[in-house]
Amino acid sequence: MTQTESSSPANQGNPARPKGALDGIRVLDLTQVMSGPFSTMMLGDLGADVIKIEQPGSGDQTRKSWGYAVKGEDSRAFLSLNRNKRSVCLDLKKAEDLQDFYALAATADVVVENFRPGVAKRLAVDYDTLNAVNPRIIYASISGFGQTGPYANYPGYDLIAQAMTGVMSITGEPGGAPVKCGLPVADLGAGLFCTIGILGAVIARGQDGPGQYLETSLFETAVALSVWESTEYWATGEAPVALGSANRMSAPYQAIATKDGYVTIGANNEKLWRNLCQAMDAVHLVHDERFLNNNLRMKHRTELVAVLEPYFAQRSTDDWVELLLAAGVPAGPIRNYAQVLDEDPHVKARGMVASFDHPVEGRLPVLASPIRLQGTPPTIRKAPPLLGADTEEILAEIRVPASRSAGS
Repeated sequence: MTQTESSSPANQGNPARPKGALDGIRVLDLTQVMSGPFSTMMLGDLGADVIKIEQPGSGDQTRKSWGYAVKGEDSRAFLSLNRNKRSVCLDLKKAEDLQDFYALAATADVVVENFRPGVAKRLAVDYDTLNAVNPRIIYASISGFGQTGPYANYPGYDLIAQAMTGVMSITGEPGGAPVKCGLPVADLGAGLFCTIGILGAVIARGQDGPGQYLETSLFETAVALSVWESTEYWATGEAPVALGSANRMSAPYQAIATKDGYVTIGANNEKLWRNLCQAMDAVHLVHDERFLNNNLRMKHRTELVAVLEPYFAQRSTDDWVELLLAAGVPAGPIRNYAQVLDEDPHVKARGMVASFDHPVEGRLPVLASPIRLQGTPPTIRKAPPLLGADTEEILAEIRVPASRSAGS
């Protein structure tokens, strides 16, 4: 069953649906915006029962104030990160709602939060409190800079994390102004690391063991992803700088201008370098003393690109891609997202665009999970919930009187 098929009304709740890898795992989602919702969405795709705890009347910050609202009040930003979840409205500052939350925690396997450090404790939904309610609880915290350290109370924004970890110093063209990575790598990466930690904790807990606390942060994520940059610094003693599209460990490995655009090439070993020179009809470059090995090509990267550009300017991008791939040289065109999402045959073949039916927005496209599990594949079973849509149902499940209306 594809992710798109599983999102259709005919397949939602279908007993023939493949079992999810996390079927039977209940997750309480106290997160909002991006890093936490991205993590819990992945857990939901894998079959977990994700219950999103939202503030009555407002809900997740991204519902109304971020991105592109089309028909209803919920923005496309919210809809892109909250499928396979149920929404229950609880005001954790109210004693009655807090007791409802504790009753839910007693049934849960995982709690995920991305409050600022200290907020969960002030709300009495911190790990120590919930561990007393349910010793098997796995409690995951995502923050901007971690729960301890001199930056712990700094606001947790992807842009700030990229700036303070060096990411912006190596992004962009050489000598240019600092540029953030186009994708929110600290936010999304923290969500990924959090998910990995949760899965590890679930395995460690097993059937009868205790839960545990885990945390990660945007700051540590951005540092951890700086694998080549830290390697360069420790090897040379010099802070890495921006290289544009070039790679700091091999050359040529970057985008090169063509007759009508750009082509990316990955000639990152000696065989590929020789193949590239042959494909360009420039075999003499193999013997050029500046380019005899990768270290020399990296040292003379500026000269190397200047030598390559006149060759590439003679043909179109498509011609170069065809020629280089035939020569065994990794190559590809630079495409925009309209080309990728609407036209790319490989995106279609791999099913990377799925969809779901939303009660207000109608049928919406969405990025599918890239995880391919043969026996327990990720599925899209539920559209992102309306605010508080599942409050009555969820509180009834734990035998709590549910008199308040959804979203109130």
